Amino acid sequence: MGPTRLDRLTRREREIVETLLALANRASAEEIRQHLTDPPSYSAVRALLARLESKGCIQHVEDGARYIYSALPHVRRAARSALRQHLRAFWEGSPTRLIAALLREERWSDEELEELKQAIERAQTEKSDRRSS
Repeated sequence: MGPTRLDRLTRREREIVETLLALANRASAEEIRQHLTDPPSYSAVRALLARLESKGCIQHVEDGARYIYSALPHVRRAARSALRQHLRAFWEGSPTRLIAALLREERWSDEELEELKQAIERAQTEKSDRRSS
């Protein structure tokens, strides 16, 4: 079966794909389940993951006794495209404006803020490394 368009997924299937991408595109069924709104049972998540695999949206690799899931490249491209469209439509194409708005509106834990700080530091280091190459 060829790739499925993301707009043809159910709400819960889209939530699973979005959750998987938010988890650095590498997560077990239980890790995904823990991040879902009103989490269904573990077996229901496994069934949804199997359906998403059959639709050509995700894949898995075996890691010991568990499966680790990731979105396929066309799904990641679609997510990036949707983000770019959202940025243009609502934030004048500025990721900085989006992030600043999120920082103002959300209640962030110290751990989340530290994670954001580390992501910024990684981006600065990567940019510096590219300049020196």
